[in-house]
Order: sequence, then C-alpha cells, then structure tokens
Amino acid sequence: MTETAAPERTAGAERPARPETARPARPRAAKPNGQWKVDGTAPLNSNEVWKQEDGGLSVRERIESTYAAGGFDSIDPTDLHGRFRWWGLYTQRKPGIDGGKTATLEPHELEDRYFMMRVRIDGGALTTEQLRVIGGISRDFARGTADITDRQNIQLHWVEIENVPEIWRRLESVGLRTTEACGDVPRVILGSPVAGIAADEILDPTPQIREIADRYIGDDSFANLPRKYKTAITGHPSQDVVHEINDFALIGVVHPELGPGYDLWVGGGLSTSAHLAVRLGAFVEPSRAAEAWVGVTSIFRDYGYRRLRNRARLKYLVADWGAEKFREVLETEYLSAPLPDGPAAETPTTPGDHVGVHRQKDGRFYIGATPTVGRVSGDVLVKLADLIEAHGSARLRTTPHQKIVVLDVEQDRVDSLVAGLEELGLYANPSPWRRSTIACTGIEFCKLAIVDTKDTATEAIAELEKRIPANQLLRPLTLHVNGCPNSCARIQTADIGLKGQLLPDGNGGQTPGFQVHLGGGLASDTRGEAGTGRTVRGLKVTAEDLPDYVERVTRRFLADRADENQTFAEWALAAEEEALQ
Repeated sequence: MTETAAPERTAGAERPARPETARPARPRAAKPNGQWKVDGTAPLNSNEVWKQEDGGLSVRERIESTYAAGGFDSIDPTDLHGRFRWWGLYTQRKPGIDGGKTATLEPHELEDRYFMMRVRIDGGALTTEQLRVIGGISRDFARGTADITDRQNIQLHWVEIENVPEIWRRLESVGLRTTEACGDVPRVILGSPVAGIAADEILDPTPQIREIADRYIGDDSFANLPRKYKTAITGHPSQDVVHEINDFALIGVVHPELGPGYDLWVGGGLSTSAHLAVRLGAFVEPSRAAEAWVGVTSIFRDYGYRRLRNRARLKYLVADWGAEKFREVLETEYLSAPLPDGPAAETPTTPGDHVGVHRQKDGRFYIGATPTVGRVSGDVLVKLADLIEAHGSARLRTTPHQKIVVLDVEQDRVDSLVAGLEELGLYANPSPWRRSTIACTGIEFCKLAIVDTKDTATEAIAELEKRIPANQLLRPLTLHVNGCPNSCARIQTADIGLKGQLLPDGNGGQTPGFQVHLGGGLASDTRGEAGTGRTVRGLKVTAEDLPDYVERVTRRFLADRADENQTFAEWALAAEEEALQ
C-alpha cells in the first residue's frame, strides 16, 4: 500500500466530504503541569511570570526606600498583591462590604489601604521581651489588634505602609521577623509548645527547628515554590502540631536500634480539597532532619504543579505519586543516603493543647491558657509579659490551637499566675466550649471571607456555657468556625466544623450561616487516627441559630451515645442523618 498526498485546496473550493471511515483523531497531548524537572521552567501563568522576573524577597528594599515614603498610592500593583506576602503583608478587607460581594468584586474593590501583618514565630517560642515588643507595636501601629493564630503566629491589623520599616526595626531588634510569613514559600515552622521542658517528651525538636529556620528561611533557593509550604515538628507524644495537615512533618518516635528520632509524613493540607498527610515509613535521625526537610521541599520546588494554582500544593503531587514513589525520589535524587525504615508513632494518650497546669522535667510548671478564639490585644500582650516576669519567668509559647503556654513557673507561684491570667481573659481552667473552639479571621478583616467568625464564635461560647455546663461533657467537643471554604480554622478536622456561606433568609434575601461538617479529627488521646468529617445534604445553620444547633446536636449525642466512652466523632460518623439535624 502506497501513501498518497492529500488533495490541495484552492481558495473558495468546497471542503471534500469526510469519508465515513475516517481515521480516529490523535489523542490530544496532555498539557504540561509546570513541573520544573519535567516541563522546564518557562512560566505557565501570571504568578509564575512575576515570581521569576523579580522574586518576592526583593520587595523589602522598595518598601523601605520607596513605598513607606510615598504611601499606599505609590505601591506597584504586582508588589501589592504578590510580593508583599513574602514579608507577611496582605491588604485587609475594606469595612462595610458584606459577604455577598466577596466573590463578585475585584481584589482592589475589596481591599482597604491597611495591612494585616503576620509576625512569624517558629516553634511558637517567645520571650517576654519579644512579647512586649509585639504588644507595643500593636498599640502604636495596629489600633491595639492582635490575634494568636492556629499556626503559632501573631497577626496584627490596621498596619499602614508608612510604619512598616519601623515595625521591622522593632521586631528584628529582639530577634523576630515577618520574613516569608505568607506567600509561595516555607511558612512558619510549627513546633511543640512544650519542647525541651515536658517531662514525657521523646526528644526536643528545638535544635532542628532552629537549624531549618536559620539556614533556609529567606534563602532564595526556596523563595519560589509552587504554593505555600507548611512544616510541623514535634518530639512530644501528644503529637501537638497537627502534623496530618502539613506538607512536611516530623513526629517523635523511638527506633528500636537507633533511639529517639522522627517519623516522616508528607502531603497534608485542607482548604477546599482536604488531603491528610501520608506516612513514608522512614525514620529520620535528628542529625538528618534538616536534610530531609531540604529534600522534601526541593521535590516540591522541582516537581510541584505550577500551571494551575488550585492544584499547586504538595498534596496533589503526593496523591498522584503515592508514598512509595515519593520516598524513592526523595532518597535517590535528594538525600545523601536512604533513610532507614522506622516505627509508627503510638496513639497519643494526653491532649495536645497543653491547657492547664503541668509539671516540667526540672520540677517547675508550665501553664497552658486559652484566650477566646485566639483574640487578644496589644494591651493584653504587654500586661501578660509583665505578669509572667512578676512570677519569675521570661518564656512562653504560642500553640497550633490558638493558646498560650507559660513556662518555668515555681510551684508556689502557680495559683497566683493562673488568677492573673484569668484577669487578662486567658483561662487555664476554661469551660469545654472555650477550650475547644477556634475561629479564623473572618469577614472583619479577610478579603476571602463571607461571614463573621470571631464574634459569632465568642457569642456561641457564652451561650453554650450557660446551656450545657462542663459537668455534662466528659471531654471538650471541638468547634471550628471558618469564614469561607478555605479552612484556615480546620473545619474538616473538628467534631463540629462550620464553613461560612450565605443562606436564604426566607424573605428573598440572604443571611450569614454555615455548612456543617461533623465527626472530623486528628490523632489525639480520644482518636486513634485522623479523619475528615461528614457532611449531610442540606445541613446548614444560620449564624443566629448556631448556639441552638450546637446545643441540639450535643444533647442528642449525650442521649444516644452507646456509652460514656463513645466520642462525639464516633457517634456522628455512625448516626442517622435525622439525628444530626
């Protein structure tokens, strides 16, 4: 059979009729994912273009030399909406814009001329001097605002660009920074709030956290990742750093031959598509922790998906590759030698929020206390620093549960400190509701939010404390309130998770409300392994009716549970839909 040339077409000629047995079309070539080691480094979207043209770290010089002098109107739009994040700065939401406009207005229409600034606190470790400086900055430049986040940072609001250089000067004078607190970079490193002081600690992760933070944060090698990258490291058996929802996590374990070290997890993340991290089965000796971090982070940089922003997190690569391939690439392409196999961590037997009074390994005490949904103020931070020092200590920690932990308290000063904390709105003996409720920033300041969170959650706590006293709950129910679908408050991993949305008000309008997630949770003293909650079709609750709903479903649980040992999550995952309404 010989080949024949296709007939030529002249201008105006009719197209030849397609034969009935036409050859099937060739399959369309798959679009590149923007993986640098596979597709090359040519940028495939506008974000990747400006990141390559001029990296996010470079904008600091312009902030200090140009924008602080010229004011908000002098800021280049790409810097404002892109590179500023590399230095912990986002424009905050303009007051008075309701949630119904969040998805319809352009970013410049939603944003105010003020900034949210995120102070990076790796491992949650603070001195009272540092705390006092943050409190002073809040008073002087942020209208007294300060929120403790569930990433162990402290967030300020109402920051003006003119004041940013002075804020940096004050922070850096006491060893704090905002470097890479946001952006497509390695974010703050979560660390055990009781690192180095807990009597039951497997090992102290502080040296590993410091090595990674000191060597690689602000390093150009990792300043252009596909998306944000989250790290968590703990040596405490309570697994107190929510490792299952981080990109890279090390959990303390004891190897039968190599001694204390870490179990390696990768690829966790929530947002609108929840993926729990996977365990690689690899044991990481403390001396190789930074090497392992660099290896996993480099895989993300080199193989992560960059074309589509909504698929650019490490969790999607891990899901596609699987644990076996990921470990193989890590060990053969990025590490100096393979990692030994290692044991899984045991199920926690104590709570990981560290609330209450606990004895340290040196005989002194640490005290965990909760503000209400992470909200404090500059005045509270300064007074807290004074209170801690007056009780003979100079150290505290923030936690991944919006709590604070005061370290190094002598036994005869514990009661006095607990009383002083309560006067500041920090509770070492909180109700179950106050202890276990967290909330994201919400519509008050966030451009992505649809509903209010902080005030809604605070009001719900006050009501639930009246309606369901502590003696009716054997253990706290986690209540997580989020202002949009992005899950900054980890709604999929709460007993009761609430995702903000607008609901019909019955009069042709809309009212703030939430979609309900039930029965989620991370590994804890009441749960063997992590799992995301269930949603029930049509199960939504208005913000106004939130206390009524939580009371109703809690009382149904208390009445219907199999026995006192059954947890809310176990009950909710098995219950008929009618019981959850």
